[in-house]
Amino acid sequence: MNSLFNLVIVVQVISAIAIIGLVLLQHGKGADMGAAFGSGASGSLFGATGSSNFMSKSTGVAAAIFFSATLALSYISTQHGSTVSGGVMDKAVPVAPAPAPATGAAAIPTAPAAAPAAAPAAPAATGPAASIPK
Repeated sequence: MNSLFNLVIVVQVISAIAIIGLVLLQHGKGADMGAAFGSGASGSLFGATGSSNFMSKSTGVAAAIFFSATLALSYISTQHGSTVSGGVMDKAVPVAPAPAPATGAAAIPTAPAAAPAAAPAAPAATGPAASIPK
């Protein structure tokens, strides 16, 4: 069944590329709009366009193939859903919860037993740095 899935994906990609190419090669409806307003053909510009040409029919066929391939892919994936696992979060390893904060008397920090000895004061700065006015 995996080879059928790959085949349908290849058909879908080829039809998508064909649709892109055919749409880009076609002549748009509004391409002659500037010339149509001065030449008296503006009545047919927004009206019926007549019969479709080979490229527009080919685009319709490629679109039908693309949609049928999309439906086939969705059918294959729903019938054989056991190969696809859950999301990323289903594979995540559970993390141990953080310890709860202490409450009551345990939350009060205790003072150190002995205060550290005071460090000697630094000598006053002398020189140009000491003469900067404040």
